[in-house]
Amino acid sequence: MQNTQSVRTDQDVWAAIDLETGRQEDQLELIASENHTSQEVMAAMGSSLTNKYAEGYPGRRYYGGCEHVDTVENLARERAKQLFNAGYANVQAHSGTQANMGAMMAIAEPGDKVLAMSLDHGGHLSHGHPKNFSGIFYDFHAYGVDRDTQRIDMDVVRARAKEVQPKVLLAGASAYSRKIDFAAFADIAKEVGATLMVDMAHIAGLVAGGQHESPVPHADIVTMTTHKTLRGPRGGMVVTNDLEILKKLNTAIFPGGQGGPLMHVIAAKAVALREALDPSFKEYAARVVANASVLAETLMGRGLRIVSGGTDNHLMLVDVNSIGVSGAEAENCLHALDITCNKNLIPYDERPPMEASGIRLGTAAITTRGLGQDDMVVLGGLIADALENRADKSVAARVKGAVAELTRSNPIYGH
Repeated sequence: MQNTQSVRTDQDVWAAIDLETGRQEDQLELIASENHTSQEVMAAMGSSLTNKYAEGYPGRRYYGGCEHVDTVENLARERAKQLFNAGYANVQAHSGTQANMGAMMAIAEPGDKVLAMSLDHGGHLSHGHPKNFSGIFYDFHAYGVDRDTQRIDMDVVRARAKEVQPKVLLAGASAYSRKIDFAAFADIAKEVGATLMVDMAHIAGLVAGGQHESPVPHADIVTMTTHKTLRGPRGGMVVTNDLEILKKLNTAIFPGGQGGPLMHVIAAKAVALREALDPSFKEYAARVVANASVLAETLMGRGLRIVSGGTDNHLMLVDVNSIGVSGAEAENCLHALDITCNKNLIPYDERPPMEASGIRLGTAAITTRGLGQDDMVVLGGLIADALENRADKSVAARVKGAVAELTRSNPIYGH
Protein backbone atom coordinates (compact mmCIF):
# COMPACT_ATOMS: atom_id res chain seq x y z
CA MET A 1 0.00 0.00 0.00
CA GLN A 2 1.37 3.37 -0.97
CA ASN A 3 2.08 5.95 1.69
CA THR A 4 -0.50 8.75 1.55
CA GLN A 5 2.22 11.37 1.29
CA SER A 6 3.55 9.78 -1.92
CA VAL A 7 0.25 10.18 -3.79
CA ARG A 8 -0.57 13.76 -2.81
CA THR A 9 -0.52 15.22 -6.31
CA ASP A 10 -3.79 17.17 -6.16
CA GLN A 11 -2.45 20.18 -4.31
CA ASP A 12 -5.78 22.01 -4.18
CA VAL A 13 -7.69 19.16 -2.53
CA TRP A 14 -4.90 18.26 -0.12
CA ALA A 15 -4.42 21.87 0.85
CA ALA A 16 -8.10 22.02 1.86
CA ILE A 17 -7.80 18.73 3.74
CA ASP A 18 -4.74 19.97 5.59
CA LEU A 19 -6.54 23.16 6.51
CA GLU A 20 -9.49 21.18 7.83
CA THR A 21 -7.18 18.94 9.85
CA GLY A 22 -5.63 22.06 11.33
CA ARG A 23 -9.03 23.57 12.03
CA GLN A 24 -10.10 20.49 13.96
CA GLU A 25 -6.87 20.51 15.97
CA ASP A 26 -7.05 24.25 16.68
CA GLN A 27 -10.76 24.57 17.53
CA LEU A 28 -12.88 23.06 20.28
CA GLU A 29 -15.66 21.08 18.63
CA LEU A 30 -18.93 21.56 20.52
CA ILE A 31 -21.30 20.57 17.72
CA ALA A 32 -23.24 17.77 19.41
CA SER A 33 -23.45 15.61 16.30
CA GLU A 34 -19.69 15.56 15.68
CA ASN A 35 -16.81 13.59 17.13
CA HIS A 36 -13.22 12.61 16.34
CA THR A 37 -12.69 9.05 15.11
CA SER A 38 -9.64 6.98 15.85
CA GLN A 39 -6.89 6.88 13.25
CA GLU A 40 -7.71 3.21 12.67
CA VAL A 41 -11.28 4.10 11.74
CA MET A 42 -9.99 6.68 9.26
CA ALA A 43 -7.47 4.20 7.86
CA ALA A 44 -10.25 1.68 7.18
CA MET A 45 -12.20 4.35 5.30
CA GLY A 46 -9.15 4.99 3.12
CA SER A 47 -8.56 1.30 2.38
CA SER A 48 -8.83 -0.74 -0.82
CA LEU A 49 -12.41 -1.67 0.10
CA THR A 50 -13.46 1.62 -1.49
CA ASN A 51 -12.87 -0.11 -4.86
CA LYS A 52 -15.31 -2.98 -4.32
CA TYR A 53 -18.90 -3.17 -5.51
CA ALA A 54 -20.92 -5.49 -3.30
CA GLU A 55 -24.63 -5.05 -4.04
CA GLY A 56 -26.66 -7.42 -1.92
CA TYR A 57 -25.77 -8.98 1.42
CA PRO A 58 -23.07 -11.42 2.61
CA GLY A 59 -23.46 -14.74 0.80
CA ARG A 60 -26.00 -13.24 -1.60
CA ARG A 61 -24.16 -10.67 -3.71
CA TYR A 62 -24.83 -9.59 -7.27
CA TYR A 63 -21.07 -9.36 -7.98
CA GLY A 64 -18.20 -11.81 -7.74
CA GLY A 65 -15.10 -11.39 -5.63
CA CYS A 66 -16.96 -10.47 -2.42
CA GLU A 67 -15.51 -13.09 -0.10
CA HIS A 68 -13.40 -10.61 1.87
CA VAL A 69 -15.94 -7.82 2.06
CA ASP A 70 -18.42 -10.45 3.24
CA THR A 71 -16.07 -11.10 6.16
CA VAL A 72 -15.95 -7.39 6.98
CA GLU A 73 -19.73 -6.90 6.82
CA ASN A 74 -20.36 -9.99 8.93
CA LEU A 75 -17.91 -8.67 11.53
CA ALA A 76 -19.76 -5.35 11.62
CA ARG A 77 -23.15 -7.02 11.95
CA GLU A 78 -22.04 -9.40 14.70
CA ARG A 79 -20.37 -6.61 16.65
CA ALA A 80 -23.46 -4.39 16.34
CA LYS A 81 -25.65 -7.22 17.63
CA GLN A 82 -23.29 -7.84 20.54
CA LEU A 83 -22.89 -4.17 21.45
CA PHE A 84 -26.62 -3.44 21.51
CA ASN A 85 -27.82 -6.93 22.54
CA ALA A 86 -29.94 -7.15 19.40
CA GLY A 87 -31.03 -10.15 17.38
CA TYR A 88 -30.34 -8.65 13.95
CA ALA A 89 -28.44 -5.76 12.39
CA ASN A 90 -28.18 -4.02 9.03
CA VAL A 91 -24.97 -1.96 8.69
CA GLN A 92 -25.35 -0.78 5.10
CA ALA A 93 -27.22 2.52 5.50
CA HIS A 94 -25.11 5.39 4.17
CA SER A 95 -26.46 7.82 6.77
CA GLY A 96 -28.85 8.17 9.66
CA THR A 97 -31.51 9.58 7.36
CA GLN A 98 -31.17 6.61 5.01
CA ALA A 99 -31.38 4.30 8.00
CA ASN A 100 -34.64 6.05 8.89
CA MET A 101 -35.84 5.75 5.31
CA GLY A 102 -35.19 2.02 5.32
CA ALA A 103 -36.91 1.58 8.67
CA MET A 104 -39.96 3.56 7.58
CA MET A 105 -40.23 1.60 4.33
CA ALA A 106 -40.08 -1.62 6.35
CA ILE A 107 -42.85 -0.79 8.80
CA ALA A 108 -45.19 1.67 7.03
CA GLU A 109 -46.83 2.36 3.69
CA PRO A 110 -46.84 5.76 1.97
CA GLY A 111 -49.54 7.91 3.50
CA ASP A 112 -49.55 6.11 6.84
CA LYS A 113 -49.72 8.25 9.97
CA VAL A 114 -46.58 8.71 12.04
CA LEU A 115 -46.37 10.45 15.41
CA ALA A 116 -42.95 11.94 16.16
CA MET A 117 -41.30 14.72 18.14
CA SER A 118 -41.84 18.18 16.70
CA LEU A 119 -38.87 19.47 14.76
CA ASP A 120 -39.26 22.81 16.54
CA HIS A 121 -38.90 21.08 19.91
CA GLY A 122 -35.87 18.96 19.14
CA GLY A 123 -36.89 16.42 16.52
CA HIS A 124 -34.94 15.64 13.34
CA LEU A 125 -35.46 16.57 9.69
CA SER A 126 -36.11 12.92 8.87
CA HIS A 127 -38.94 12.89 11.41
CA GLY A 128 -41.41 14.69 9.19
CA HIS A 129 -39.90 17.83 7.64
CA PRO A 130 -42.14 18.67 4.68
CA LYS A 131 -39.23 18.72 2.21
CA ASN A 132 -37.66 15.51 3.55
CA PHE A 133 -38.66 12.05 2.28
CA SER A 134 -40.42 11.51 5.60
CA GLY A 135 -42.75 14.47 5.25
CA ILE A 136 -43.29 13.88 1.55
CA PHE A 137 -44.30 10.21 1.73
CA TYR A 138 -45.83 9.86 5.19
CA ASP A 139 -48.51 11.69 7.16
CA PHE A 140 -46.55 13.04 10.13
CA HIS A 141 -48.08 14.39 13.33
CA ALA A 142 -46.15 15.82 16.26
CA TYR A 143 -45.81 15.81 20.01
CA GLY A 144 -43.60 18.35 21.77
CA VAL A 145 -42.26 19.32 25.16
CA ASP A 146 -44.13 20.98 27.98
CA ARG A 147 -43.90 24.77 27.88
CA ASP A 148 -42.95 25.04 31.56
CA THR A 149 -40.68 22.04 32.11
CA GLN A 150 -39.51 21.76 28.49
CA ARG A 151 -39.50 18.00 28.88
CA ILE A 152 -41.51 15.32 27.12
CA ASP A 153 -44.76 14.70 29.02
CA MET A 154 -45.70 11.07 28.42
CA ASP A 155 -49.32 11.77 29.30
CA VAL A 156 -49.43 14.25 26.43
CA VAL A 157 -47.75 11.75 24.11
CA ARG A 158 -50.37 9.16 25.08
CA ALA A 159 -53.20 11.62 24.45
CA ARG A 160 -51.75 12.57 21.05
CA ALA A 161 -51.31 8.90 20.14
CA LYS A 162 -54.94 8.15 21.01
CA GLU A 163 -56.02 11.15 18.96
CA VAL A 164 -53.83 10.48 15.90
CA GLN A 165 -53.92 6.65 15.96
CA PRO A 166 -50.55 6.42 14.17
CA LYS A 167 -49.23 3.40 12.32
CA VAL A 168 -45.78 4.30 13.69
CA LEU A 169 -44.83 5.96 16.97
CA LEU A 170 -41.33 7.45 16.58
CA ALA A 171 -39.17 8.30 19.59
CA GLY A 172 -35.83 10.08 19.41
CA ALA A 173 -34.47 13.58 18.92
CA SER A 174 -31.54 15.66 17.71
CA ALA A 175 -31.77 18.41 20.32
CA TYR A 176 -33.27 17.02 23.52
CA SER A 177 -31.08 16.91 26.60
CA ARG A 178 -33.11 14.63 28.86
CA LYS A 179 -33.35 10.85 29.07
CA ILE A 180 -36.10 9.29 27.00
CA ASP A 181 -38.40 6.74 28.63
CA PHE A 182 -38.49 4.04 25.96
CA ALA A 183 -40.52 1.66 28.10
CA ALA A 184 -43.27 4.28 28.39
CA PHE A 185 -43.20 4.83 24.62
CA ALA A 186 -43.53 1.06 24.14
CA ASP A 187 -46.57 0.96 26.41
CA ILE A 188 -48.24 3.74 24.43
CA ALA A 189 -47.42 2.06 21.12
CA LYS A 190 -49.03 -1.17 22.32
CA GLU A 191 -52.06 0.73 23.62
CA VAL A 192 -52.80 2.28 20.21
CA GLY A 193 -51.57 -0.61 18.07
CA ALA A 194 -48.59 1.27 16.64
CA THR A 195 -45.15 0.04 15.67
CA LEU A 196 -42.48 1.65 17.86
CA MET A 197 -39.47 3.03 16.00
CA VAL A 198 -36.62 4.64 17.92
CA ASP A 199 -34.02 6.89 16.32
CA MET A 200 -31.11 6.90 18.76
CA ALA A 201 -28.69 8.67 16.41
CA HIS A 202 -27.43 11.05 19.07
CA ILE A 203 -27.29 8.72 22.04
CA ALA A 204 -26.10 5.45 20.44
CA GLY A 205 -22.69 5.79 22.10
CA LEU A 206 -24.29 6.57 25.46
CA VAL A 207 -26.48 3.49 25.14
CA ALA A 208 -23.43 1.41 24.19
CA GLY A 209 -21.56 2.87 27.16
CA GLY A 210 -24.34 2.24 29.66
CA GLN A 211 -25.17 5.92 30.18
CA HIS A 212 -28.70 5.76 28.76
CA GLU A 213 -31.41 3.11 28.84
CA SER A 214 -31.34 1.00 25.69
CA PRO A 215 -34.38 1.19 23.42
CA VAL A 216 -33.61 -2.22 21.87
CA PRO A 217 -35.68 -4.31 24.34
CA HIS A 218 -38.66 -2.00 23.89
CA ALA A 219 -38.73 -0.93 20.24
CA ASP A 220 -39.71 -2.86 17.14
CA ILE A 221 -36.86 -1.24 15.22
CA VAL A 222 -33.97 1.05 16.22
CA THR A 223 -31.97 3.30 13.90
CA MET A 224 -28.77 5.17 14.66
CA THR A 225 -25.80 6.99 13.25
CA THR A 226 -22.29 5.71 13.80
CA HIS A 227 -20.46 9.05 13.90
CA LYS A 228 -21.86 10.95 16.87
CA THR A 229 -21.42 9.61 20.40
CA LEU A 230 -20.57 6.18 18.93
CA ARG A 231 -17.38 7.80 17.58
CA GLY A 232 -17.23 5.92 14.29
CA PRO A 233 -17.35 6.87 10.60
CA ARG A 234 -20.16 8.90 9.10
CA GLY A 235 -22.95 6.41 8.42
CA GLY A 236 -26.11 4.73 9.62
CA MET A 237 -27.10 1.41 11.14
CA VAL A 238 -30.31 -0.40 12.13
CA VAL A 239 -30.98 -3.13 14.70
CA THR A 240 -34.10 -5.13 15.51
CA ASN A 241 -35.20 -8.26 17.34
CA ASP A 242 -37.95 -9.03 14.80
CA LEU A 243 -36.90 -11.33 11.93
CA GLU A 244 -39.85 -10.35 9.74
CA ILE A 245 -39.03 -6.66 10.15
CA LEU A 246 -35.38 -7.44 9.34
CA LYS A 247 -36.37 -9.08 6.05
CA LYS A 248 -38.42 -6.04 5.05
CA LEU A 249 -35.67 -3.69 6.25
CA ASN A 250 -32.98 -5.44 4.20
CA THR A 251 -35.11 -5.10 1.08
CA ALA A 252 -35.95 -1.49 1.91
CA ILE A 253 -32.29 -0.50 2.19
CA PHE A 254 -31.21 -2.55 -0.84
CA PRO A 255 -32.61 -2.21 -3.43
CA GLY A 256 -35.21 0.10 -1.93
CA GLY A 257 -33.12 3.11 -0.98
CA GLN A 258 -29.57 2.57 -2.19
CA GLY A 259 -27.41 0.40 -4.43
CA GLY A 260 -23.91 -0.75 -3.65
CA PRO A 261 -22.90 -0.48 0.01
CA LEU A 262 -19.85 1.58 0.98
CA MET A 263 -17.66 -1.33 2.03
CA HIS A 264 -14.79 0.89 3.19
CA VAL A 265 -17.21 2.68 5.53
CA ILE A 266 -18.65 -0.63 6.73
CA ALA A 267 -15.08 -1.68 7.56
CA ALA A 268 -14.67 1.52 9.55
CA LYS A 269 -17.98 0.80 11.30
CA ALA A 270 -16.65 -2.63 12.25
CA VAL A 271 -13.52 -1.06 13.74
CA ALA A 272 -15.54 1.52 15.66
CA LEU A 273 -17.88 -1.16 17.00
CA ARG A 274 -14.91 -3.17 18.23
CA GLU A 275 -13.63 -0.03 19.97
CA ALA A 276 -17.04 0.51 21.57
CA LEU A 277 -17.02 -3.06 22.89
CA ASP A 278 -13.82 -2.33 24.82
CA PRO A 279 -14.39 -1.53 28.53
CA SER A 280 -12.63 1.81 28.04
CA PHE A 281 -15.58 3.00 25.97
CA LYS A 282 -17.86 2.82 29.00
CA GLU A 283 -15.44 5.12 30.79
CA TYR A 284 -15.49 7.48 27.81
CA ALA A 285 -19.30 7.59 27.74
CA ALA A 286 -19.39 8.35 31.46
CA ARG A 287 -16.93 11.21 30.99
CA VAL A 288 -19.03 12.64 28.14
CA VAL A 289 -22.12 12.81 30.35
CA ALA A 290 -20.21 14.17 33.35
CA ASN A 291 -18.59 16.85 31.20
CA ALA A 292 -21.95 17.91 29.79
CA SER A 293 -23.43 18.20 33.28
CA VAL A 294 -20.56 20.38 34.53
CA LEU A 295 -20.61 22.58 31.42
CA ALA A 296 -24.36 23.14 31.77
CA GLU A 297 -24.05 23.94 35.50
CA THR A 298 -21.22 26.38 34.78
CA LEU A 299 -23.21 28.21 32.11
CA MET A 300 -26.27 28.38 34.36
CA GLY A 301 -24.06 29.76 37.12
CA ARG A 302 -23.16 32.57 34.75
CA GLY A 303 -26.81 33.43 34.14
CA LEU A 304 -27.39 31.60 30.86
CA ARG A 305 -30.61 29.61 30.71
CA ILE A 306 -30.31 25.94 29.78
CA VAL A 307 -33.47 24.52 28.21
CA SER A 308 -35.18 22.12 30.67
CA GLY A 309 -32.79 23.26 33.38
CA GLY A 310 -29.90 20.95 32.56
CA THR A 311 -28.87 17.79 30.74
CA ASP A 312 -28.86 14.02 31.23
CA ASN A 313 -26.86 13.23 28.11
CA HIS A 314 -24.10 14.71 25.94
CA LEU A 315 -25.83 17.90 24.82
CA MET A 316 -27.60 21.02 26.00
CA LEU A 317 -29.59 23.85 24.46
CA VAL A 318 -28.47 27.28 25.64
CA ASP A 319 -31.04 30.07 25.43
CA VAL A 320 -28.90 33.02 24.30
CA ASN A 321 -31.93 35.17 23.63
CA SER A 322 -31.93 35.73 27.40
CA ILE A 323 -28.78 37.85 27.01
CA GLY A 324 -30.04 39.70 23.94
CA VAL A 325 -28.32 37.75 21.18
CA SER A 326 -29.59 35.38 18.49
CA GLY A 327 -28.32 31.87 18.05
CA ALA A 328 -26.73 32.82 14.73
CA GLU A 329 -24.88 35.71 16.34
CA ALA A 330 -23.71 33.51 19.21
CA GLU A 331 -22.52 30.82 16.79
CA ASN A 332 -20.51 33.37 14.79
CA CYS A 333 -19.10 35.01 17.91
CA LEU A 334 -17.83 31.72 19.33
CA HIS A 335 -16.55 30.42 16.00
CA ALA A 336 -14.37 33.51 15.64
CA LEU A 337 -12.77 32.49 18.95
CA ASP A 338 -12.23 28.85 17.87
CA ILE A 339 -15.25 27.39 19.66
CA THR A 340 -17.47 25.61 17.14
CA CYS A 341 -21.18 25.10 17.81
CA ASN A 342 -24.46 25.52 15.95
CA LYS A 343 -27.44 27.80 16.26
CA ASN A 344 -30.57 25.90 17.24
CA LEU A 345 -34.25 26.57 17.77
CA ILE A 346 -35.41 26.29 21.36
CA PRO A 347 -38.92 25.12 22.25
CA TYR A 348 -41.55 27.76 21.48
CA ASP A 349 -38.90 29.84 19.71
CA GLU A 350 -40.12 33.12 18.25
CA ARG A 351 -37.13 33.55 15.94
CA PRO A 352 -36.87 31.90 12.49
CA PRO A 353 -34.63 28.80 12.17
CA MET A 354 -31.73 30.62 10.50
CA GLU A 355 -31.58 33.03 13.43
CA ALA A 356 -32.87 30.88 16.30
CA SER A 357 -32.76 31.80 19.98
CA GLY A 358 -30.38 29.10 21.11
CA ILE A 359 -27.14 27.28 20.51
CA ARG A 360 -26.64 23.55 20.85
CA LEU A 361 -23.51 22.42 22.67
CA GLY A 362 -22.21 18.86 22.97
CA THR A 363 -19.29 17.27 24.79
CA ALA A 364 -18.58 14.10 22.78
CA ALA A 365 -15.73 15.52 20.68
CA ILE A 366 -14.01 17.54 23.39
CA THR A 367 -14.14 14.51 25.68
CA THR A 368 -12.50 12.43 22.97
CA ARG A 369 -9.61 14.88 22.85
CA GLY A 370 -9.14 14.57 26.61
CA LEU A 371 -10.89 17.50 28.26
CA GLY A 372 -12.27 16.82 31.73
CA GLN A 373 -14.61 18.36 34.26
CA ASP A 374 -12.15 21.05 35.40
CA ASP A 375 -11.78 22.08 31.77
CA MET A 376 -15.57 22.34 31.51
CA VAL A 377 -15.59 24.95 34.27
CA VAL A 378 -12.96 26.93 32.36
CA LEU A 379 -14.73 26.48 29.02
CA GLY A 380 -18.10 27.49 30.43
CA GLY A 381 -16.55 30.68 31.76
CA LEU A 382 -14.93 31.41 28.41
CA ILE A 383 -18.21 30.95 26.55
CA ALA A 384 -20.06 33.21 28.97
CA ASP A 385 -17.30 35.85 28.81
CA ALA A 386 -17.34 35.83 25.02
CA LEU A 387 -21.11 36.14 24.69
CA GLU A 388 -21.49 38.76 27.41
CA ASN A 389 -18.66 40.93 26.02
CA ARG A 390 -19.12 40.51 22.28
CA ALA A 391 -17.82 43.98 21.44
CA ASP A 392 -14.79 43.85 23.72
CA LYS A 393 -11.71 42.95 21.67
CA SER A 394 -9.55 42.42 24.75
CA VAL A 395 -12.00 39.79 26.07
CA ALA A 396 -12.08 38.14 22.65
CA ALA A 397 -8.28 37.96 22.55
CA ARG A 398 -8.13 36.49 26.05
CA VAL A 399 -10.78 33.87 25.26
CA LYS A 400 -9.11 32.89 22.00
CA GLY A 401 -5.77 32.54 23.76
CA ALA A 402 -7.27 30.36 26.48
CA VAL A 403 -8.93 28.14 23.86
CA ALA A 404 -5.58 27.80 22.08
CA GLU A 405 -4.01 26.62 25.33
CA LEU A 406 -6.73 24.00 25.78
CA THR A 407 -6.30 22.68 22.24
CA ARG A 408 -2.51 22.60 22.45
CA SER A 409 -2.67 20.74 25.76
CA ASN A 410 -5.17 18.23 24.37
CA PRO A 411 -4.30 17.38 20.75
CA ILE A 412 -6.63 15.07 18.86
CA TYR A 413 -4.07 12.99 17.02
CA GLY A 414 -0.87 14.19 18.64
CA HIS A 415 0.45 16.14 15.69
